[in-house]
Amino acid sequence: MSNKVFDVEALWALARLGEPSLSPDGSEVVASVTRYDMESNQSRSSLYRFSTLGQEPKRLTECGDKDGAPQWSPDGEHIAFIARREQGGMKDDEPQLYLLPTDGGEARRAGHVPTGVVAFRWLPDSRRIVLVSWVWPEHKTMDAQAKALKSFKERKETAYVTSDTLYRHWDHHVPMGRVPHLLLLDTRSGKVSDLFAGTGYELTRTDPGLSHFAVSPSGRKLAFVFDPAQEKRVENCHALAELDLKSQDIQVLLQDEDWDFGAPAYSHAGQHLAFLAAHRGLKHTMPEQLAVLDTQGQWAVLSGEWDRSVTAPLRWADDDLSIRFTAEDQGRRHLWRFDLNSRQAQREFEGGNATAFDAKGGAVVVLHDSVQFPARLSVLTTGTPRRIESINDPILASHAFGRHQEVTLKGAQGDPVQMWLIYPPGFNPRKKHPVMHVIHGGPHTAFGDSWHWRWNHQVFANQGHVVACVNYHGSSSFGHAFLDSITHRWGQLELQDVEAGTDWLLQQPWVDAKRITATGGSYGGYMVAWMNGHVKPGRYQTYVCHAGCYDWQAMFATDGYTWFPKELGASYWDDPKHVASQSPHTFAKHFRTPTLVIHGAMDYRVPDAQGLAYYNTLKAQGVDARLVWFPDENHWILKPRNSRLWYGEFFAWLTRHVGPTASGRKKAKP
Repeated sequence: MSNKVFDVEALWALARLGEPSLSPDGSEVVASVTRYDMESNQSRSSLYRFSTLGQEPKRLTECGDKDGAPQWSPDGEHIAFIARREQGGMKDDEPQLYLLPTDGGEARRAGHVPTGVVAFRWLPDSRRIVLVSWVWPEHKTMDAQAKALKSFKERKETAYVTSDTLYRHWDHHVPMGRVPHLLLLDTRSGKVSDLFAGTGYELTRTDPGLSHFAVSPSGRKLAFVFDPAQEKRVENCHALAELDLKSQDIQVLLQDEDWDFGAPAYSHAGQHLAFLAAHRGLKHTMPEQLAVLDTQGQWAVLSGEWDRSVTAPLRWADDDLSIRFTAEDQGRRHLWRFDLNSRQAQREFEGGNATAFDAKGGAVVVLHDSVQFPARLSVLTTGTPRRIESINDPILASHAFGRHQEVTLKGAQGDPVQMWLIYPPGFNPRKKHPVMHVIHGGPHTAFGDSWHWRWNHQVFANQGHVVACVNYHGSSSFGHAFLDSITHRWGQLELQDVEAGTDWLLQQPWVDAKRITATGGSYGGYMVAWMNGHVKPGRYQTYVCHAGCYDWQAMFATDGYTWFPKELGASYWDDPKHVASQSPHTFAKHFRTPTLVIHGAMDYRVPDAQGLAYYNTLKAQGVDARLVWFPDENHWILKPRNSRLWYGEFFAWLTRHVGPTASGRKKAKP
């Protein structure tokens, strides 16, 4: 085994694979490969062609720097992808659609979409493409859209003005005055038309994409998801509609104020539409379930007896008797095949963490990762899944990795709780080791056997820490009751679970009880702030709070402000005491533990005033604290050099408070 430390430099030297698209015959896969350069602080994405039959991979594009989202045409003659390029004397101001001949040649712009391309799907004729673009709804032609965009970009004013409830999301504002429409592009003529022009229909305003529309096998109809409410809100229930491409008529297929519908997918025969359905009328935390609609307008939930949440996309098997999807189970994400007759889900590919897949021509390809390796591509065969690329193997082979282990604790309410452990390379159980809790965000997500680019377990473990990840009450993949158990009482059960993890760790002979730390981001940041006000000082030597929620009243500045009262059980003006009882700031007088606070100014999910208020409170009370504030980062740290600084500050802070690691391995520089 190599002794070379896997650090932030090695992390950013790895290539990142995008979602795969299979050729119609299943013999080849196209996917984007993104590489980063630490010195230039830039990334570059190209398309690569991988063979499912054992041939060598081939790089397809080199001219662009952001080539992505590739899809094979149904006839196999072209690969369409989204890029910004300069071609024919025109430089793309907005992302455009390009076509690359699969038999060789240069990519060409398929047509000009003034407002840019977000996502797309081929029609079966391999000539037309349906795409998503943010347009001004009052303008019906592309010429009018181009003029409106030009005028908007040339304006001298900088204010964002709105009367909408939903106006920003994650790290960007909803384009002012624009809505996401479906457009039709003819790749031969380059003509582009707005399919929603004059209708009032639009896709969801939060990350509209492939999961919000589908093309029928005949190519005559489109199914799409829309919000029927006049006032667009994050938590609104969505409906399903169908557009006839010939007549332009739109028919609402399903609309129910208690049900949220999404991710439509036509069967190969075109007689059924699969989709996701969540019964929000029962509770806002209800899981996404697999449902099917027939041509008579009858629909039914098929996975109701399976206590797991189904994840888009949905893909029908060739015989239309089963449907594939990914879903979490016990802290892992698998590829499942759901039999429609028996209504049983069977694992087709076992994670780790299966994040994306495609199925065509009798082949199934999966993009998957693990604590032990970043995303890789494998094709499913009758035996063991077979890898079809080795793009990161040389770098991985030159570095040391620690093993990971799953343990089960007795947590809050006497329930079993999962905890993952990642050990330092060359872990010696006869020596004492520092332990670092990494508390996940969400709260309704889970830490699993997965590769994390921003909070990388192997980078942490390579510094000599045993990394502990507790999937506390509220985490996904353990059933709805477990996920919903924390609703209206945030902080209580989660803290008991993390503390149970610490109790378990303290019983291990290899744990240094004087060098235990707790770190977390987003809801994990909320948890370490909560712990600072509820756990006796000294049990944890220090905390790291990244993008942490601190004050639930002030959190009304978040992009999800209409969602939080559902989780907390009240709005702050209706029941201020109840809301405050779940807020770390209420317990500020008990803060004693040194804390590193990290936040990005472009974070709209947890606005940076949360981190600044927490840091200021610590400083005002004389608690040792350090602030790392990024003016150009969002909820995550995405730029290579900022990430290097993040890890440097992170490890320097831990070293300051728990001392150097005992592993004897190279230390990170502050």
